[in-house]
Amino acid sequence: MAFCILHIALDTPLNSGFDYRWPCAPGEEPAVGQLALVNFGNREVVGLIIAVRHATEVPLDKLKDALAVRGQLAPLTAAWLALAAFAADYYQRPLGEVALPGLPKNLRTLTTVALDRALKKLAKGAPVHDGAPCGMPALNSAQQDAADAIGGAVGFTPLLLYGVTGSGKTEVYLQACAQVLAREADGQILILVPEINLTPQLEGNIRARFPGVMLATLHSSLSEGERMLHWLAAHQGQARIVLGTRLAILASLPHLKLIVVDEEHDPSYKQQEGLRYSARDLAVWRARQLGIPIVLGSATPSLETWHHAHSGRYRKLELRERAVKDAVLPRVTLLDMERDKPVDGITKQLMAALRQRLERGEQSLLFLNRRGYAPVISCEACGWISECTRCTSFMVLHKPEHRLRCHHCSLELRIPRHCPTCGNVDLQPLGRGTQRVEEGLQQLFPEARILRIDADSTRRKGSAQAAFDSVHRGEVDILIGTQMVAKGHDFKKLTLVGILNPDTALFSQDYRASERLFAQLMQVAGRAGRAARSEGGSASEVLVQTRYAAHPLYAAVVNHDYDRFATALLEERRQAALPPYMYQALLRAEARELALAIAFLEQARDCGAHEGITINDPIPMTMTRVFNVERAQLLVESASRPALQGFLRQWLASLRALKSRVKWSLEVDPLDI
Repeated sequence: MAFCILHIALDTPLNSGFDYRWPCAPGEEPAVGQLALVNFGNREVVGLIIAVRHATEVPLDKLKDALAVRGQLAPLTAAWLALAAFAADYYQRPLGEVALPGLPKNLRTLTTVALDRALKKLAKGAPVHDGAPCGMPALNSAQQDAADAIGGAVGFTPLLLYGVTGSGKTEVYLQACAQVLAREADGQILILVPEINLTPQLEGNIRARFPGVMLATLHSSLSEGERMLHWLAAHQGQARIVLGTRLAILASLPHLKLIVVDEEHDPSYKQQEGLRYSARDLAVWRARQLGIPIVLGSATPSLETWHHAHSGRYRKLELRERAVKDAVLPRVTLLDMERDKPVDGITKQLMAALRQRLERGEQSLLFLNRRGYAPVISCEACGWISECTRCTSFMVLHKPEHRLRCHHCSLELRIPRHCPTCGNVDLQPLGRGTQRVEEGLQQLFPEARILRIDADSTRRKGSAQAAFDSVHRGEVDILIGTQMVAKGHDFKKLTLVGILNPDTALFSQDYRASERLFAQLMQVAGRAGRAARSEGGSASEVLVQTRYAAHPLYAAVVNHDYDRFATALLEERRQAALPPYMYQALLRAEARELALAIAFLEQARDCGAHEGITINDPIPMTMTRVFNVERAQLLVESASRPALQGFLRQWLASLRALKSRVKWSLEVDPLDI
């Protein structure tokens, strides 16, 4: 019987593909982009056909037969395969490690029951949202210009939509999408958001605006069955709009005509495990590959994007005013904690502002990016503190659960009755987390309806959206939250934002810390005053409690002056030869002993000399030990991206040849160093 050779990518770090035989008549070969079931070692696994040949360098008697081909599923397109190949090459990973995890888990199972069920369901007709179409709201002139520029863009056109918080960027996206859908009969649109909790509000807006258009959502909170159904709807072109978090950038969209990346500056777009890709950067590459427009939206663009906009690589569209008539940016005031000493973490001026909003029936938000009750408990008698036994971090006090918890390895312990070192029973919490702030507010304002939203209070599926819905309905007077509440939410009655303890980021060794802090402060400040001020209502206000009121970063926040802040920070980066003026890769090593990790990195450094490449000395990571594993890192830099990529390909071959039991990984364009 005639047969062909299927070159199949598998989810394995060994190499990019393996050859298998498949019996077939000439002209009836499987298609590139189809999935196949094969034996690998002593396991049966699903792989991706990346080439079909009639010859192989492997002796025929050594070849295994492929077990099955998933013929009922349309092949992944050449464009999608090119995207996966680019990601594999750029991030220095085998193709199978990129392509296979990007597919729904149910597609990679040995049986086709889930696939057949989903295909049958979609064959009955694409489910669309029923309801009366929602009219297009009138845009101001800046919004209309931006929507027309996006909707009318032709070919690869990268656009930065730079708009202050509340300037109506979402409405610009929607009206630009309407233009694209009207022009492209089968066109698809991909909209990316940084966090899962931002999808419900935007999903509701899209469904109301496009009731006859199928919308697919892709994020990690979906069940495997839901993800399979939505992925297939996108893959088959039935879903005209796909909304998702970073994993959606690897979705199969055969008719993609526009990409929108909302809050493009957000570090959540960078995957921090496995394939450490940037969804924003892959989105730009995908738009260039397909020759389509891409919109990067933000009130505080990343410095990389800002640099591209000012160098002419991206076109900048600006929204300088809030979209709602009579809604203005909030007044930002710095509260000097050296003069106004806080009580229970709150200064007198902030306390008075909270009371004023309560009396007027308005909402307030207190932002503290630290969950738990207190960062640590300590013994004043001997100096003992609650350190994690498995990590170089502290055990955080979670008072309602009566637990100490490590936020890095998830170790949980009961709160000790006495000091483990000296026996002192008077152990004290140090610092404040959201739980402690909530407790203090309940004592200060017993009549107030107080709600805390953080990772601890929203663990159950759907609890985050239920909490946000209660805020939108006006059932909450004071909201306490972490970064979960800082962006994307439009709270109509919220007129006051209090920011607690932002100073720690000012002294971080991470050179991106000031950029992130400024973005965070501007985003959370933007939650205030998004609606028009009512007669007799309070002016929107942001109060920042700080011990460093003279710091220039806070001056930029007070003036809402991202332009000057970003320009100054870019100049600092240029002088220090840091991104975006330098390209980086980070080699990490993990071992039971720190010396072993450092020794491996020293070997790696010594086998990697190359012109135009700087290889720094290995150092312990900031969080040196996590779950009893010691960690170190080595930074590689170059002023040329192609030179760095060429070096990494050669260097990785040398690293794989090193005999070591150290676990290591390479990250290109690291965000955390």
